[in-house]
Amino acid sequence: MDLDVFVTAHRTEWDRLDHLLRRGRSLTGAEADELVVLYQRTATHLSLIQSTTPDPLLTARLTQLVARARATVTGTRKASWRDAARFLTAGFPAAVYRSRHWWVPTAVLSTVVAALLGWWIGTHPEVQAAIAAPEDLRAMTRPGGEYETYYSSHPAASFAAQVWTNNAQAAAMCLVLGAFLCLPVIWILFLNMLNLGVGIGLMSSAGRLDVFLGLVLPHGLLELTAVFVAAGTGLRLGWTVIDPGPLSRRTALAQQGRAALGMAIGLALVLFVSGVIEGFVTPSGLPTWARITIGIAAELAFLAYVYILGRRAVRAGDIGDLTVVERSAELPSAA
Repeated sequence: MDLDVFVTAHRTEWDRLDHLLRRGRSLTGAEADELVVLYQRTATHLSLIQSTTPDPLLTARLTQLVARARATVTGTRKASWRDAARFLTAGFPAAVYRSRHWWVPTAVLSTVVAALLGWWIGTHPEVQAAIAAPEDLRAMTRPGGEYETYYSSHPAASFAAQVWTNNAQAAAMCLVLGAFLCLPVIWILFLNMLNLGVGIGLMSSAGRLDVFLGLVLPHGLLELTAVFVAAGTGLRLGWTVIDPGPLSRRTALAQQGRAALGMAIGLALVLFVSGVIEGFVTPSGLPTWARITIGIAAELAFLAYVYILGRRAVRAGDIGDLTVVERSAELPSAA
């Protein structure tokens, strides 16, 4: 394509679009329709230039022109409580539901790894000896030892806040680092499962596995589910880098990245609930069965939230992303 000829042929349209944009709210109905048509044409022109003969100055000018036109055509809006309600009742559960094919297998495989690590550590005294000295192991696993006092070592409110912060950071790392070809997410997951497996192995070798599970399950079911969702979303984001599917890599990453950002906000709320349970229920004087029942109830409530509200939102067309109006305009691809 001859760039000079192309610019000469379409400069009048671009100048006209710029003129209409400067007019702002004083446009007539016919001029507003003209602005929309010129916006669409200019977006196509920009795509052609970028794909054939990219010129930095011309590309910058048309990019700015298209952005201004889009802002005028679509308008601007402020976030409201209605947006927050929509996110909690549709956007977030829809995003979690749509990514279930990633986080459910992640949860199953990670649980199996933790169980195998626990069995390996619990049945091999030489592995236990490599972890810590015998007296240190007894200090951790005995009645009233470190595994039990850990949950009551700080005031409940501050402990819940600390747990929430740590877990939210781990979930955020899974979401953000997934773009690096999935490898950091796999490593973070392994460290979490190794930590769980060590606890299972050491407490089972001391004959106190029931005590350990009674301390972990009340908050751990919901907490680990949130981590698995974050890890599955991070893995999905990383796979998008490798295989973006029918979309361009840029568009696919933008879509998955926006979903991951919304997921981070939603999971922070889920982990807040888990932190409250860990801070106030786990170290409480409630019977073990009552504490575990609370944990199971919280887990079932979250799964129902995802599979009922999320599936309903997906069937209604919600993909856990911004609405079409809120998303940046996607330029048409040149043939």
